[in-house]
Amino acid sequence: MNKLKYWNTTLPKCIIAGSLVIALSAGPVFGTGVVMAAKPTLQNGSLIEVDAAVHQLARYQVNARIDEKKMTIHGTETVTYRNNTKDTLDDIVFHTFADANRSKETQSSLFENSNERMTKENPDKKPEDFLGGIDINNVKSLGQPLKFDNTNQALTVVLGQALQPGQSITLELEFDVNIPYGSQRLSHYKNIINGAHWFPVLSVYDPADHTWDKTPYSTTFESDYYDAADYQVSMNVPADYQVSMPGTLTVQDAEAGRKMVTATANNTREFVFFASPDFKVESVTRDGLTIQYYYFDNQKDKKQIIDQYINQAFKVINFFSEKYGKYPYPEFRIVESYVEGLAVEFSRMIQMGLIQGQPDISNHSAFVHEIAHQWFHALIGNNSETESFLDEGFADFSMVYFYEKQGNPLNGFKVIQFDEVSLDSSLDTTNDKVGDSPDAIFYKKGRQAIYELYRTLGEEKFDELMQTYFDQYVYKNATIDGLLQTIENKVGKKVRDDWEADLRNPNYSLKPEYRLTADEEAAYMHEQFKSIYQSVFAQFTEVPFETMSRIFDKTLQGEPLTIILSDRLTSDKATKQQDQLLSQIKGFLQISGIKPTVIKERQVLKNKLKKELGNSNVIVIGKPDANGFIQALKSGIIKRADTVGFKWRDIMNKSNQSGAYIIKHPYNQNRLMLHYFWTGDQLSNQTADPFMAKASESLSFSSHFYQYYVMNNIGKISNEQKVENPYAKLFAE
Repeated sequence: MNKLKYWNTTLPKCIIAGSLVIALSAGPVFGTGVVMAAKPTLQNGSLIEVDAAVHQLARYQVNARIDEKKMTIHGTETVTYRNNTKDTLDDIVFHTFADANRSKETQSSLFENSNERMTKENPDKKPEDFLGGIDINNVKSLGQPLKFDNTNQALTVVLGQALQPGQSITLELEFDVNIPYGSQRLSHYKNIINGAHWFPVLSVYDPADHTWDKTPYSTTFESDYYDAADYQVSMNVPADYQVSMPGTLTVQDAEAGRKMVTATANNTREFVFFASPDFKVESVTRDGLTIQYYYFDNQKDKKQIIDQYINQAFKVINFFSEKYGKYPYPEFRIVESYVEGLAVEFSRMIQMGLIQGQPDISNHSAFVHEIAHQWFHALIGNNSETESFLDEGFADFSMVYFYEKQGNPLNGFKVIQFDEVSLDSSLDTTNDKVGDSPDAIFYKKGRQAIYELYRTLGEEKFDELMQTYFDQYVYKNATIDGLLQTIENKVGKKVRDDWEADLRNPNYSLKPEYRLTADEEAAYMHEQFKSIYQSVFAQFTEVPFETMSRIFDKTLQGEPLTIILSDRLTSDKATKQQDQLLSQIKGFLQISGIKPTVIKERQVLKNKLKKELGNSNVIVIGKPDANGFIQALKSGIIKRADTVGFKWRDIMNKSNQSGAYIIKHPYNQNRLMLHYFWTGDQLSNQTADPFMAKASESLSFSSHFYQYYVMNNIGKISNEQKVENPYAKLFAE
């Protein structure tokens, strides 16, 4: 998101989901002018021509005032629009996407879970607090009111006199915005105001259909189909607010306790703002480019983390400038906010989530992906409702291209060469037809198709093609047809035809010669999981040593792992349950290339107990008195369990209990012992399924960090000790 966001890894989502048990309307509103004015006087076309020859863009001048107590914006807007079409226009249409917040049904569903969480955290908030909208008070031209209609997020202004090709008109609008509470694109939460799509913006005119685009804001994805334009926006805010906007910023005093922040942003796709009284701003200038990070000083050493992100941003921007075309603006801004599991691209800015712990910046793929959108969204635009492949596919490929050329084996081309699924939808499909697979189609399959083009042409010719594409469509809106024509013109019809087949036909799959072999896939997956777990524990240094998911991390780092089964089970059902859990754990480990040693026979256990098992991490399964390892080391296990607060004797002496605990190995404080147990002869029918599900969850980096948990006779957690993993709620959604 962009449209759909990444956690700090590019591991294929379907693989993670399968192995880690995881998964980032009211009626129309009307506003109509009451008086039909005299026909407005259009600016003389001949007087405009000299200027239009150098500048074809619309021009916006917006003056706004934020009421931080009521969370409203009052604004006036002057728009000069030149009819660059060959059609005579009787009306002009603006998007009023702020009206997507009129009802829950029209708001983006991407934030539904986070808004529900905010409701629980803030029980005083009512459902209507999460809603908002925009009221158009009047529209004028040369001081004369015009008739208008604001319906279904489209403001249609009737001109009264036809606008001929080449002629211009200046419109004056007055509006009021109610900012919803929560995490929508336009929202306020805690100490920040997120300001996307907050004022009327001209929609895109389709000369082929002779219509203005009136598509409402997407409820499932994201809408960002605009023409580039020139903006001058002045915002009256409290004096202690820091405001981030695209363009050159100037600040002047306003009335007592307030200031005016003005942004001038020419050749800009869209205009957003973020405002907070608590923003710190770190700014670095190199070779004429200034990168700024607006952030919250909420943890120790935050500035050092921000400095690293800024360094990475320079590196990424320089790479894409060299490969595709020079980043043309004098500034680039990054804004920290409370978005969770998401990161969002805007023109000349990106919005990132709250930094927590010590992030792995070099592998933070969402950060690179969002910067790539400066080329494939902000500079080269496209209709994100009908051809999302053009921005998401290219942004995702570019992210991987960057990592490949940085010598990053985990996030480079191997992630594309891992071709795990085939999907019915074609890459050129629309948002409303892609269903619940936009990530798989537009991002993953999209970047594979682009990689195939890259391999077909070779790096030098591919880069030349992309530079031609950039030169042709910078500040314009591209289409798939236009890109295909550029390919044909630059590298020939055969390449165009072959690649068009990739885009237009369903079930696209990367050519076998470009994929990883089975052995390469296994090695790659092992390294991916190893990197993920390393990153998790590096970020959360306060996590105790005795943590269930850490046993997996240690094994990934090369330490041995042994699974010890019970050999004195008293029923066939218990044996089947033990085998099921073993199969589940082995399947989990197999995906990441781990092959544990499995011991069941007690004599084998005795022979290996002190030497081999003393150096191994151990997973033990079963009833304590049925497992030889537990029986042999019971006294040491009880002492170790006491140190983590697990009352071993009390729990094991109760009937129909089950669960898991992890301790330091009784023989070796540098190794771990994890015991999945039940105290009855077998798991009850009510307990079996929850027990198996919890066992998988306990090993995963996507859950909380468990030290122990106990389940009662119906499979409900009765006692547990865990450390919160801030990312767990993202995967729960």
